[in-house]
Amino acid sequence: LFALPMLDGDSKIVIQPPFESRPYVDMTIKALETFGVLVEYEDEYTILIKGKQRYTAADTAVEGDWSGGAFLFALSMLHPEISISGYDKESLQGDKICIEYFEKIKAGNPTLDISDCPDLGPILFAMAAYFSGATFTGTKRLKIKESDRAEAMRCELEKFGARVEIMEDSVTVKGGDLHEPVELLSGHGDHRIVMSLATLASKLG
Repeated sequence: LFALPMLDGDSKIVIQPPFESRPYVDMTIKALETFGVLVEYEDEYTILIKGKQRYTAADTAVEGDWSGGAFLFALSMLHPEISISGYDKESLQGDKICIEYFEKIKAGNPTLDISDCPDLGPILFAMAAYFSGATFTGTKRLKIKESDRAEAMRCELEKFGARVEIMEDSVTVKGGDLHEPVELLSGHGDHRIVMSLATLASKLG
């Protein structure tokens, strides 16, 4: 999307369904528009990019990152004295759904689809373990992240006393009755695992 507008000819990107993580594409298109490049959808799975376009300078503000902010909002749910600001609730970022998902987890044992927000998986699993559990669908891509995030979180959450069941495209976390970890925690070489465990350990460490 960044490179094709610079070509002499027009281009077309055809997405093979299912179209997962679409919010990231929409965010990119919005960013391109900010700098003078126009891209449009021909239909739900086809993106048209006119050639011979040029980027132009613009004064703009970079909004807060909801993917990283999810850990802060999780901390504020565990520690009400913490307040978080600076995040745009009208953002195109798919991970802004973390607020809605945290509330559903706190309310009790929901089923949540994370196919458009897989980066939220680890912190959602951690919060589900702390409260009353949850089932997550759309989880198969967690295997191809910096770690196998579902398996990594299963291994680590069990050290807190949680139970995690992993299926082909779903994860079920049984919540409640947690304790201080009985073994040394591992980040599995993945920063989102580390931050999720640190959030949980802030109450149980």
